Amino acid sequence: MSWSVGLPGPIVLSIETSCDETAAAVLDGTKLLSSCVSSQTLIHREFGGVVPEVASRNHLSKVEALVNQALEKAGISVQQIDCVAATRGPGLLTSLLVGYSFGKGLAIGLDKPFLGINHIEAHLLSPFFKTEFDPQRSIGLVVSGGHTLLVLVEGVGEYRVLGGTVDDAAGEAFDKVAKLLGFALSGRSADRRPGSKRRSEPI
Repeated sequence: MSWSVGLPGPIVLSIETSCDETAAAVLDGTKLLSSCVSSQTLIHREFGGVVPEVASRNHLSKVEALVNQALEKAGISVQQIDCVAATRGPGLLTSLLVGYSFGKGLAIGLDKPFLGINHIEAHLLSPFFKTEFDPQRSIGLVVSGGHTLLVLVEGVGEYRVLGGTVDDAAGEAFDKVAKLLGFALSGRSADRRPGSKRRSEPI
């Protein structure tokens, strides 16, 4: 991979649309230059959970503007990008398609490499980001939406699943309990939905 002249590089534009948040970031090697996120929490709250079709339409309307915002914040022009990366899974299929297709199309248009990223692997490697350590042998606990996994990390690309939930992932169980108690979407806020009643008896 050739790097942009005068920059330490590689300059990577990253796009994430695996569920209900649209995100774009620009990295200079391991240095984060910008990170922009558009949340859909308020949109899905009235439904009591994420609606895939609504999520994908929202990604479609936000992704280009968010990418431009990330580039502007980083002080990088689109021509200076060395590589484009986007989440390829796992996640909501229709949401993934938006970011993945946008990123791949941009990479083709710029004649730059494109990387499809496994977002569970990204979770496992994220603790080493912005540290002086390369990914080392460790045990990672992934609690992300529909995924709850205990994974042995030997190194980049070397993983062994030690265990996971048999039925609902922790995030899904959390959502269901929050809805049962009348809390806002995903239990992300202590505010109850209008008109919901406080339970006086234990569950």
